[in-house]
Amino acid sequence: MSAGGIVLVGLVIAIGLVGIIVPILPGGVLVIAAIGVWAFVVGTVTAWVVFGIAAAFFAAAAVIKYTWPARRMRDAQVRTSVLVAGALAGIVGFFVIPVVGLLVGFVGGVFAAEMAMRRNLARAWASTVHAIKGVALSVGVELTGALLATVTWAVGVYLTV
Repeated sequence: MSAGGIVLVGLVIAIGLVGIIVPILPGGVLVIAAIGVWAFVVGTVTAWVVFGIAAAFFAAAAVIKYTWPARRMRDAQVRTSVLVAGALAGIVGFFVIPVVGLLVGFVGGVFAAEMAMRRNLARAWASTVHAIKGVALSVGVELTGALLATVTWAVGVYLTV
């Protein structure tokens, strides 16, 4: 692959990493897709092994991303319906308030749903805090998997150049 192609793949990976933190783009998917395109173009055994390792990091992060935070929220007695209400409010917030609307909508939606169900301010706030921690944990896990895949790709580029 040419230097320009490697830079382009690196740029797509960087956009994917930003997309994990700012959930506008499917960040993890962009990272693994860019590495897959690189492996396809390079076409060596080393490139495909690198892609396989990166895909394993991506898959492991995807599994952990959905199981670990969900278990913690279940232990904290945060109901799934509350999270769904928060997600829907986050989607609305995304379009109403540019940039930060997703976060503001999610927090507001979780808090409002908990207040409607429990009518207890302290419990509603505690559930909101647990939901925020769960989302942060989920983002952190996905970012860690994508960064490990990125480092794997960088090593692969070094080995194949």
